[in-house]
Amino acid sequence: MQSAANKPTIAIIGGTGELGSGLVQLWSIAGYPIVIGSRSKEKAQAAARQIGRPNVRGEDNCAAARAGDVIVLSVPFCTHDAVVEEIKGEVAGKIVIDPVVPLIPPKVSVVQIPAAGSPAVLAQRAFGPATRVVAAFHSVGAKKLQGCEKADCDVLVFGDDTVAKDLVIALAGAVATRGVDGGTLANSVAAEALTSVLIAINRRYKIAGAGVRITGIPQQ
Repeated sequence: MQSAANKPTIAIIGGTGELGSGLVQLWSIAGYPIVIGSRSKEKAQAAARQIGRPNVRGEDNCAAARAGDVIVLSVPFCTHDAVVEEIKGEVAGKIVIDPVVPLIPPKVSVVQIPAAGSPAVLAQRAFGPATRVVAAFHSVGAKKLQGCEKADCDVLVFGDDTVAKDLVIALAGAVATRGVDGGTLANSVAAEALTSVLIAINRRYKIAGAGVRITGIPQQ
């Protein structure tokens, strides 16, 4: 495990879920201090104990957001707006990563763009300009992360702040092949929609981890 010195503390709201717990595993292995956030502090603490690394602890959502330098909104689409409202008093001056995909059961393999727009764009509007929202990790296969394996795909990263995007691109390299700058935050709607396409591919070809690879960019 690398030293946690000079690494930002990452608060993962919804860190007990499938994607969130996978991110906890890989980022904690990479040496980042992690705070798991949950509606229940006890559930978050139990998840942290199960991981069993000294750089992982659990808190309720607001306390986790308060402790984090970078906050990840790893929550279902149906609770996204409520969680944004819950933590918005804790995120000024921070980077918020929004991987939320507008999946609307039962047709999760059909692209459904909400009339209100992209969850990441809505989060930026709710948090205000003091918070830098970056959209990423929409198409990362959460099931593979459960085995502490990096996802064999590129991560498209969207945002309006170059410094924030660069940090998230670096974080993506710990959980997947690499991060790729996909442009402004408004472009994130494309990756959000693409997730339903990948779900359809998984079903058709009976696989669990269809992903995206951007060609033409030299590997670093």
